[in-house]
Amino acid sequence: MSQSKTPIYGGQALVEGVMMGGGKHTVSAIRRNDGTVDYYYAERKQMKSLQRLKKIPFIRGIVAIIESSANGSKHLQFSSDRYDVTPGEEVVEQEQEKSSKLQMWLGVAAIGVLSFLFAKFVFTLIPVFIAQAFHSVFPGHVAQVLLESGIKLILLLGYIYFVSLTPLIKRTFQYHGSEHKVINCFENNLPLTVENVQKQSRLHYRCGSSFILFTVFVGMIIYFFVPTDPFWLRIVDRILLIPVVLGVSFEVLQATNACRHIPFLRFLGYPGLWLQLLTTKEPSDDQVEIAIASFNKLREVEENPQLIETLHTDQG
Repeated sequence: MSQSKTPIYGGQALVEGVMMGGGKHTVSAIRRNDGTVDYYYAERKQMKSLQRLKKIPFIRGIVAIIESSANGSKHLQFSSDRYDVTPGEEVVEQEQEKSSKLQMWLGVAAIGVLSFLFAKFVFTLIPVFIAQAFHSVFPGHVAQVLLESGIKLILLLGYIYFVSLTPLIKRTFQYHGSEHKVINCFENNLPLTVENVQKQSRLHYRCGSSFILFTVFVGMIIYFFVPTDPFWLRIVDRILLIPVVLGVSFEVLQATNACRHIPFLRFLGYPGLWLQLLTTKEPSDDQVEIAIASFNKLREVEENPQLIETLHTDQG
């Protein structure tokens, strides 16, 4: 299979599981507390209006983030609800499920949106206030932008490092590593065995972790072209520029992925790969098995959509 014709797949680490996605389908595999594997399916719904926007550079990144967050939240909700519940003890009362369904999905959507907004505002505005506090020590536009960006980078790296020390997040980062290894194994045209997958790198150019890091550097460059004084205008600029930074960062991520096979340009994606040393961990064999199971089930669904009826599905 030539590189140009290799289908593009992505994924997401879940609680005791991995979600894999292609162009139209997404499938999760999670390890239940009795050792069995459970699957969840959600269609990647193609809205015509959004599909048109996804063809416009700089705007398509915002659309991709929204779609990815909405779809990923469903899989994350499924894994969080079921991984530690003994099979057979799930809530089966149909009327209760129907009455709580709207509330559940509204809750998932609200948590996803609020988490995203909170993170963006925290990592965008806190560095502004800290940098402004040292304005007398680091005066001038360039110095303030550099200081603000440096603080943002330190906050980002520090946050990721400390949360990675918690047992749950550490295991999730291991599943993140298993997801990358499986995709790398597939893209290298090797059979998806545990042995082959474990030999692969846990880093990948298309990873969302790279995107997060690029927002810091892209934001710094954009901020050089907008004023830092007066202070109120600086705050307004940072808020209004959030979608701009996200859109440009997405294009940078796409460009570094396109250049990863060019010897003298592949280094452009190295900063994002270095961040993945924090956001991924080496997985165990049983975690790799789950990532392989998710990927294989996705491929089966692509070849035979009737299999969807045998999986837990999104009914929303």
